[in-house]
Amino acid sequence: MRATLPTRAGLTQWVQNRVRAHRADLRTRTYANADLNPPAGPYEVVPVTTADGAHLRVHAYGPADGDVLVLVHGWTCCLEYWNPQINAFAGDYRVIAYDVRGHGESDLGTAPLTTDLLADDLEAVLDAALAPGRRAVIVGHSLGGMTLQAWAGRYPEQVRRRALAVLLTNSSAGQLIAETTVLPFYNRGKLRLPFLVGLLGLSLPIAFPPIAPVKWIFRRQVMSLDSTGDIAEFAQNIVRSCPALVRARFGTLLSHLDVGRGAANLTVPTSVIAGSADFMTPVVHAERIAELLTEAGSLDGFHILPTGHLGNVEAYREFNDELARVAGTAFGTAQRVVGA
Repeated sequence: MRATLPTRAGLTQWVQNRVRAHRADLRTRTYANADLNPPAGPYEVVPVTTADGAHLRVHAYGPADGDVLVLVHGWTCCLEYWNPQINAFAGDYRVIAYDVRGHGESDLGTAPLTTDLLADDLEAVLDAALAPGRRAVIVGHSLGGMTLQAWAGRYPEQVRRRALAVLLTNSSAGQLIAETTVLPFYNRGKLRLPFLVGLLGLSLPIAFPPIAPVKWIFRRQVMSLDSTGDIAEFAQNIVRSCPALVRARFGTLLSHLDVGRGAANLTVPTSVIAGSADFMTPVVHAERIAELLTEAGSLDGFHILPTGHLGNVEAYREFNDELARVAGTAFGTAQRVVGA
């Protein structure tokens, strides 16, 4: 009997089922390091539908009347990426986290993928999750930080209305291909990475099978080789939850990304964190953001942690210390906008 080759539709369905099963596993998988585990407490689902009809998965953890933290994850991640922060802060704070469109359980939607669209999504989440007059500490990692800058550029009048403070980690305002050091030798001296090579690399629907060579390459290029055990396993499981085609579409967006001087509109205290071994967004990106914030008079802190690109997981205790400082300072002042 001749073997029947799978159809394209059948193969697509198989891949979708595998990704769906992996995402479900993320919500129940436990680690010896309990700080990485799914939050034990209950959460509320905040319904959010974007202008193009995409449904976003938004969760609210912690006391309903608590001071609010809003967490925006990066490329190829999902809201479970913030488990080390949700577990640390949801006892005292209201923690809002959401899946960026196309990631996790959020719809990709039908609108053209742009940073303005991601800014609109963030505004929709803030509108749904914040009570009238309530302001939050807003945290963005990587693409999440870029989304925050795009939001500040697109909605400058909303920055002080929605935010008390901002924390950006492992992020950039643009020139990602021109500055990346992911590939050996390139962008470290005179040898520059050709844009088309970088575009191809970011736009390929790459998969991350859980095999030893891929795990090592992931640690070497995305994290740092000092990240081992549960930390490395947790981070790789998060990234594997992103469908390859979504990874590719957002990779193309990142290739051309330029949020300009959006950071200059972050006119609330803003702290910036970089990773000394971050090849995807090297320290120079954080330095440029800090320069814009200095011009605006809003730079609240600048820190370099000994991590790769996933700083708030690789060094989550140090990251949480800075977030606790930012939140403690912010919520020690007035939380509500007069006249809102």
